Amino acid sequence: MAAEIVRRSLKASNFSFLRTLTVSQTRNFSNLATSAQPESADDPSSSSFTFHGGDPNSTTNDDNIIIKGPKKTSALSSQDSASVSMPMSFMTGSIVGKRFYKKVTTRAADDGIGWSVMLDYRTLKTPSKRPLKCPTLALAKAIAAEWEYQEADGIRPFTMPLMQLSCTALERVPLTRQKIIDHLMKKFPQDLVFCRAPGDNDLTCGVRERQVEKIDPLLKWVESEFGFKPTVYTSFFGGKQDDGLVSAIESLLKKMDDCELATIDAIASAAHSLVIALGLFRGRLGIEEAIELIRLEEDLQVDRWGLVEGGHDVDIADL
Repeated sequence: MAAEIVRRSLKASNFSFLRTLTVSQTRNFSNLATSAQPESADDPSSSSFTFHGGDPNSTTNDDNIIIKGPKKTSALSSQDSASVSMPMSFMTGSIVGKRFYKKVTTRAADDGIGWSVMLDYRTLKTPSKRPLKCPTLALAKAIAAEWEYQEADGIRPFTMPLMQLSCTALERVPLTRQKIIDHLMKKFPQDLVFCRAPGDNDLTCGVRERQVEKIDPLLKWVESEFGFKPTVYTSFFGGKQDDGLVSAIESLLKKMDDCELATIDAIASAAHSLVIALGLFRGRLGIEEAIELIRLEEDLQVDRWGLVEGGHDVDIADL
């Protein structure tokens, strides 16, 4: 039953949207697929969309959207700009105001490195007012799609996971790379795939058999990929892994760019497993396979005792 809910959720989520975004679609997807040319002199060339933290001494509502027009000068220069500032509550999930733009497009970044998302003639920026430069056109289109499908009555950040993840990659990861890696490595000995149910208990023998069937192939992949055999433990607290394996995993994390590391951190947090995150990253696992491994023990509980509405089903959808 639980497995069927997972399949339905995945089918509804349509994870293939990144691929389909590369061709023209209905509902303005043709706009998203078109790389816009630089704006003409009639439009502010450095127009931008940014976030703001709010003035602590201000009596106004910091959740308001602030729109500023271009400076009135005789000729537009690189310093003249129009901007739309958003509150930092965007990153916390609050509804941050009504939709104020009509058209969403993507175009090559001004410096030719990466891709930008345009809201009308304004360039989308990060909370610290840096241009949101996506490393791939596919990611830029996906973020554009998140903005395109916002309703007129309000912008809902919780429906824009790729926008938030990209801001994290650009803003936070460069400043906290080592802390992120240290945290991932600290949790590595307690990785979900290293925890094995005891075989001498009637309540857990079925779990152990399923773990051997489903997780052991992933552990064999880890051994072939990194040259060291993982050790499993019948303890929630895991145990020590081979120093060579730990060093190999840490070395891989240090070689990742900011977007990759942000993604690995997000997946590992949701999966309670760095190994599963790396399996997805290296193409060893698909989305459905990963979710099956993450939910293996709980799905067995659901199959045996039933699904708790408002609990298990919400966890499945969130994952």
